[in-house]
Amino acid sequence: MAGPSCSTPSRRTPGCRTQIPLTRIASTRIASTQIPPTRSPPTPTSQASPPRTPTSRPAAPRTPTSRPAAPRTPTSRPAAPRTPPSRPAAHGTPRKRTPLTPAPTAPGTGTPTTPPPLRPVPAPQDPTPLGADAARWALLYPAGHDRPRIDAGHLLQRESNPLFRVRYAHARTRALTRNAAALGFTGTPGDVPGADDLLGALAEYPRALRVAATHRAPDRVARQLVTTADAFLALQHLVLPLGDEKPSAAHRARLALAEATGTVLAGGLSLLGISAPDYL
Repeated sequence: MAGPSCSTPSRRTPGCRTQIPLTRIASTRIASTQIPPTRSPPTPTSQASPPRTPTSRPAAPRTPTSRPAAPRTPTSRPAAPRTPPSRPAAHGTPRKRTPLTPAPTAPGTGTPTTPPPLRPVPAPQDPTPLGADAARWALLYPAGHDRPRIDAGHLLQRESNPLFRVRYAHARTRALTRNAAALGFTGTPGDVPGADDLLGALAEYPRALRVAATHRAPDRVARQLVTTADAFLALQHLVLPLGDEKPSAAHRARLALAEATGTVLAGGLSLLGISAPDYL
């Protein structure tokens, strides 16, 4: 028995008389040769866990236990003040520099006061031929508004010469101390009747120094020394015992007052730059 035949052109299949269209065969081959599309790997859908916060306790601040370092004291020695060299004077003698004094202050307030303007009157001539001591006295004894007197009268050993009276009074105090030591007694502070003028002059000496420094008036010191010397010369013959008289408490008190007078006279002359000899 003959099998069925296909009306369209086809390819025969063994054992089957059914014909397969050529167009279907061609489409099947084309489809088999296509490259399948590449699929991307699946993305994990797991949910990300949030960052973990550390739950550890904060460390307590550490207190240093080391001892504080003691402040260091500098051991460097202070620099010594430099003294500028003094220029020689015109006559060849090196000039002495006067130390600076602090500015005067008003009493009770401590504020500096302005000293009055100074207009010293120049000397009529050079006092150098008189010598150092007499020349200083000739320039410092008169007030700033007076004209200095430059003559040989400052060299005379007379009572009319104030410089001689001051230096002679100082020399007498030193001589009285030596004579009392030879008699075997020393000075002892005590009451001295009739010495009010000398005691007042000695008590006024510190005020004279203060006023002289405030007003820059060395003549105040020189005049106070003259007053003190005159008051002492009026009493100097009563210091030592006379004749066969024995030293008493009154003599010791007068000797102590004479020694104090000599100390004041020597200190005042030294401030003026004048020597105070023990023998004259």
